[in-house]
Amino acid sequence: MKLGLLEKICERFGEFGAISSIKRVENNVLKISFDKQNHYFVDVAKGNSLIFKKEGFEHSKDFNAPFDVLLAKRFSNSKVEKIYLHNGDKIMRIVTFSASSYKKIKTILQFEFTGKYTNAIILDENLVVLEALRHISENISSRIVKVGCKLEELQKIEFQKKEFELGMSVDEYLLLVRKNLDDEYFEKLKTSKISTITKQSCEVQTKLANLPKKEELQQMADFCYEKANLLLANLNSLEAYQKEFELDGFNGSKIKYEILPEKSLQSTVNSIFGEAKKLKQKVQNCHIEKQNLEEKWAHFGKMINLVQSAKNIDELEFYFPKKDKNQKTTKKQELCQTFVYKGYKIMVGRSSKENEWLLKNAKASDFWFHLKDRPSAHVIVNGSKKEVPQNVINEAAAIVAKFSCEFGGGYEVDFTH
Repeated sequence: MKLGLLEKICERFGEFGAISSIKRVENNVLKISFDKQNHYFVDVAKGNSLIFKKEGFEHSKDFNAPFDVLLAKRFSNSKVEKIYLHNGDKIMRIVTFSASSYKKIKTILQFEFTGKYTNAIILDENLVVLEALRHISENISSRIVKVGCKLEELQKIEFQKKEFELGMSVDEYLLLVRKNLDDEYFEKLKTSKISTITKQSCEVQTKLANLPKKEELQQMADFCYEKANLLLANLNSLEAYQKEFELDGFNGSKIKYEILPEKSLQSTVNSIFGEAKKLKQKVQNCHIEKQNLEEKWAHFGKMINLVQSAKNIDELEFYFPKKDKNQKTTKKQELCQTFVYKGYKIMVGRSSKENEWLLKNAKASDFWFHLKDRPSAHVIVNGSKKEVPQNVINEAAAIVAKFSCEFGGGYEVDFTH
């Protein structure tokens, strides 16, 4: 962060008289609430620290480390004494005090926006470390950050200060900071998702193009049956040691045989019959494989349209949830596309086979969604109550349309138990 910007942010923070709370909302992000209604976020990621505002920011999880417990204890409903940049450097100090029944407790929250030393440290009035987001031992750095130890000064790096013009209010600028970052990340995420889906779609197209035709499979099956039957008919006239030979086919053509060293003539007959049987099954089922591949290819096309029409990061991350980093075992592959919205499990059939599976496995308490009077994906919402909230109904209906239609527009959706 630029020093000039930090000065203006300190001036803005200094306008508030009280802090309602300070808490961690992401691994490296702290939320500061002034006077219960002015919320700011401090990202202390190493090498990429910043302060921003964002409306409707939802925290990903609750943090209960000693650092978080002390944040709640020392800064909830505390009074602001002063907020300033320490030593003219990129080190912001928020000095607060909370009055108990018998003692006035002074606490300092120090944000260090200094590259590799970026940190958030809770200090007492004597600058002794009470807790820190990142503890630094003597094995890592000559400047330690350890509970119970007095915090040493950071070596100041001299540089020429430049005036920083916002051209707007601090709050407007901090909103714009986050919006620009979100927009940039959103476009990169869309490009990445489209690239991945396109690659998968091309793989399916290649499989479709390379599918053998039914007539070719039938000819191969007929040839295997003829080859096996011919060898079976001549077993008595062949010597067991013969490994390469020719026999006159039933239509007068010559058929060559090469018997593997480890196989007998009888086992070779069985193997050729087995191959003929497999080919016959492929003849009977090749249309099913083709249909499955075509449905997959169509599904990838809908997913690309879905990504292109996404309006924000939350929408993309809903349709492409992140994998659990702590997952040790591989989860069993879902038989359908599954999402979770407001605690409700939403399952989508991406093909006729998946639609059939969904209907067979749905419970009486579940809700079924389908486009009105036209073919579409089936959507099942797991429910244990007689009704589901309207926002869940709206989301399930939108999913039906997005997974069934190639073009945007208004669509009517039926739903029932």
